[in-house]
Amino acid sequence: MQPTLAQSFSRNFLGNAPVWYKQVILGFLILNPLLLLTTTPFVAGWALIAEFIFTLAMALKCYPLPAGGLLAIEAVIMGMTSSEMVYHEALKNFEVILLLIFMVAGIYFMKDFLQFTFTRILVQIRSKKLIALLFCLAGAFLSAFLDALTVTAVIMAVAYGFYNVYHRYASGAAMQDTHDLGDDNKVAEQARADLLEFRAFLRNLMMHGAVGTALGGVCTLVGEPQNLLVGGEMGWHFVPFLIEVAPVTMPVLVVGLLTCLAVEQFHLFGYGAQLPGNIRSLLFETAVRMEEEQGRQGQARLIIQALTGIWLVVALALHLAAVGIIGLSVIVILTSINGVVEEHQLGKAFEEALPFTALLVVFFAIVAVIHDNELFAPIINYVLSLKGQSQLAAYYAANGVLSSISDNVFVATVYISETKLHFIQLLGAIPDIGMTGAQLMDKLTDPHVARADVLATLPPAAAAQAGQLMAHLDKLAVAINTGTNIPSVATPNGQAAFLFLLTSALAPVIRLSYGRMVMLALPYTITMSLTGLAAVYFFL
Repeated sequence: MQPTLAQSFSRNFLGNAPVWYKQVILGFLILNPLLLLTTTPFVAGWALIAEFIFTLAMALKCYPLPAGGLLAIEAVIMGMTSSEMVYHEALKNFEVILLLIFMVAGIYFMKDFLQFTFTRILVQIRSKKLIALLFCLAGAFLSAFLDALTVTAVIMAVAYGFYNVYHRYASGAAMQDTHDLGDDNKVAEQARADLLEFRAFLRNLMMHGAVGTALGGVCTLVGEPQNLLVGGEMGWHFVPFLIEVAPVTMPVLVVGLLTCLAVEQFHLFGYGAQLPGNIRSLLFETAVRMEEEQGRQGQARLIIQALTGIWLVVALALHLAAVGIIGLSVIVILTSINGVVEEHQLGKAFEEALPFTALLVVFFAIVAVIHDNELFAPIINYVLSLKGQSQLAAYYAANGVLSSISDNVFVATVYISETKLHFIQLLGAIPDIGMTGAQLMDKLTDPHVARADVLATLPPAAAAQAGQLMAHLDKLAVAINTGTNIPSVATPNGQAAFLFLLTSALAPVIRLSYGRMVMLALPYTITMSLTGLAAVYFFL
């Protein structure tokens, strides 16, 4: 029986999302105008924030862009912000948009080299503890310079490829046959125990690698999108950012790696699974055959990708150009020298980044609502009323809690922009500065001008006061950045790499559910979050 037109509209709305989710979003869209009419913009604005965080928390039910985008469009229509303000927020963060578009796409063309690296680790090292540590360390190092999603995608591709090889072998299926990796009915009885252990082994490695991307991602300007957001607001290039956050990120890195070894050594929280010897032999033979099939042309591609990786690190460290432009240079180098010149080949590289880039602009629309209605002013004022190190710890904790249930890029965007606005007001209240607080802030956060040179142009008393305010803002920026990056490993909602892994084709075949991911992340959540909190309190 053909559905009615009304039923068809209902089914099309938000696609395959659950019916209850569709009803909740419709309820939000109806509620918001009523709240604006019957209460105040402040109340309606906070309702909008709660609704938007709901769409982020329910990312597994429906990608947040459609539902969150509807809420943002409605906010503009209701006059809670303007399209000009949304454009202003996007333009202010254009460097982050360039990062997502070009850097992620650039790293896509380095996948062969990254896959080669992780394959070698997996098949040539026998110690599980050492493999786990290297996966975590490699994920950290690569994510400090590359995109965490791409690094995670590479690790997943390695795991999926090897799981495919063994599952087919255990099921008696040839590589060219149609085969369901989630169906164990055809797996030989004597291979079932090995298959279960292999799944657990891959779950362990996937989580070690994903946590590694968080460990490395917090350390550098390009490790996570929110890093560039925070760094851009503060005027920090690659090296200054690395130095500013190091008092927190380095202790967390050490503790994270020690946690990796501890959970493997003592078989805690579902870790400690081993790779059966017969599977190792099969995977090693497969890896050798794959390398032989690549031939000299494949080796040449790997060499070019490795050299381009070196160029990327050097260009970022020396800040030879904006991050997105460096990413574009990587695309040009790798596509031209390695012969990827057809349009459809290039198009695939941009598929991963553009949905999140669009979502980021929706973030900026919600941030515009927050700015225009001063929604965070009471919270910021309360936290800033705290004294000394307690204030820094409160910033870290507040960002950590919010980031673990929503999205860390959104949380960082809100906190750094609102905090900076507060400090602009404080700078503007300094007597005899000869300019507005916003103008002085622009000069003090100009990456091309030394802060000391700007302060030298002010009267001594004003310079001392402005210097103290900016030094404190630096610490708050570090607390915001590390707070959004580190505790967010608690759930897939906070870390894009975790969510990417959970929604991948690999997750169901290795039986990686939401609950199991939270449990596997728990030891890291505890040790890394507490270490970060202690470092913020004692070292900043």
